[in-house]
Amino acid sequence: MKPRLLPIAFACALAITAGAAAQDRSLPDIGSSAGSVLSPAKQAEYGAMVLAQLRHEGYVLDDPLLDGWLNDVGQRLAAASNKPQQPFTFFLLRERQINAFATLGGYVAVNSGLILAADEEDEVAGVLAHEISHVTQQHVLRGAEKAQRESLPILLATLGAIIAAQKAGGNSTGDATSAALMTGMGLLQQRQIDYTRDNEAEADRIGIRTLANAGYNPEAMADFFQTLQGVVRMNQGDERAAVPGYLQTHPLTLARISEARERAAKLEANLKNTPTALPGNNPLLPAGMQLTLPSNPRQVRGDTGDYGWARERLRVFSASTPMQAIREYQQMRAKQPLNESQRYGLALAHQLIGQNSDALQELTPLAQAHPNNLWLQIALGETEAHTGKAAEADRRFESMLARMPTHRALALSYARLLGERNTHAAGQRAVAVLRPLLGNASNDLPFQQAYARANEIAGDPARAGEAWAEAAYLSGRPEQALVQLNNLKKNQALDYYARARVDARIAAITPTVLELRRQGVHDEEVRGGKLSWGASVIAR
Repeated sequence: MKPRLLPIAFACALAITAGAAAQDRSLPDIGSSAGSVLSPAKQAEYGAMVLAQLRHEGYVLDDPLLDGWLNDVGQRLAAASNKPQQPFTFFLLRERQINAFATLGGYVAVNSGLILAADEEDEVAGVLAHEISHVTQQHVLRGAEKAQRESLPILLATLGAIIAAQKAGGNSTGDATSAALMTGMGLLQQRQIDYTRDNEAEADRIGIRTLANAGYNPEAMADFFQTLQGVVRMNQGDERAAVPGYLQTHPLTLARISEARERAAKLEANLKNTPTALPGNNPLLPAGMQLTLPSNPRQVRGDTGDYGWARERLRVFSASTPMQAIREYQQMRAKQPLNESQRYGLALAHQLIGQNSDALQELTPLAQAHPNNLWLQIALGETEAHTGKAAEADRRFESMLARMPTHRALALSYARLLGERNTHAAGQRAVAVLRPLLGNASNDLPFQQAYARANEIAGDPARAGEAWAEAAYLSGRPEQALVQLNNLKKNQALDYYARARVDARIAAITPTVLELRRQGVHDEEVRGGKLSWGASVIAR
């Protein structure tokens, strides 16, 4: 059996456990034991493990601009939820199947296909609000109790099927392995089906209120339900695609759509009838002064304005190849002219296959029409750099950074360009660009990768080594991270503070690696004496 297949099976089990958790029939009550089963720290650890293993298998789409947009929407909703103190982590998956799930620790995954299927940002927000409600109402946590009893036998059966498939050998091994995983997941999903109705209704009710509180259209959840119905009708006759994955774990009926619309209508009516002025006798205000509030929160906040750019960027990055994305745009253009965001997506696809002149032709007029649009300005700067216009690219990025020195996507994009130059000066500048983000980057894989590369070419092997190890750990490779740190510790040039940091991370990672080894899980590359490119540099 390939050792690397155990982590993905475990991740799948955790993800489906989260699905079961989100659909336990009994609702939270005063006497509930939810919260005593797993501590918040342990929940966060499990959620982070799911994310790391999904990354390890290549399912996660890590892109700073897309991450920033999704996080903006998600955190805005989380802050407007009934438990704003609950931490959340939102991330994207490459899969184009329409799906989303929440797991322990407030980790919420959204498939690319769901965003591509939505007509507007409010609909995506509706799905996120629903998943957030599963977490805040402790559906996820309560289901963990049930999953502890039921999921282990299924997981063991799944692993047995994987072992049998691996022993069979031949070209069909990969298909057999996938079939075994799907079988195990299907069994778990079947167990969930009787536990969905009450929690789904509650997540809809709480989620619609969260939508409205965050300034989104409360009818957007029902709108997306109708979008899903349309997908089902379009796929009739295709058994494999007939039911989107989201509907397999979130059953949809006409009654549910009607109830969602009715709740949204009542909520909007209540908002309109809410008094719009604060009492005039507020002791903090001058005598006779009143503050007038809007009758509808959506008058204050609509969508972020970035949905079109995000969707087209996602269309390109989730396509099987950049050429496939270009063909998609050609099909769109055959029906009607591409809009601005679609032209941006087409330019990105050209850029990814090295057709930078075509990308420049699309991007230049768009960037001139939207001089303050970061999606366009970053893409144009990257294209300029790849067409030999490094000075123009530097001026563009330096100008934006002067206004927004802590903007994550901007800093990471520029640092990556600088890293491509492979010069000492470029490395030093990249380190300086990334330094303002360092304080919040412990769980940020793209940052750790960019920071490692920047320090590497800037001549700081200690910092580079630490960052490469963190990148390995966040990518679901704790054993590789431990090997890298132990190699780094042999470097006699480490100062006291660097050695203390390395020792602390070794102490933190070692228990995880020991537990994986106890379960028979080993990193194939480490056992074979092979290290990643970053690790090999550190070892020297």
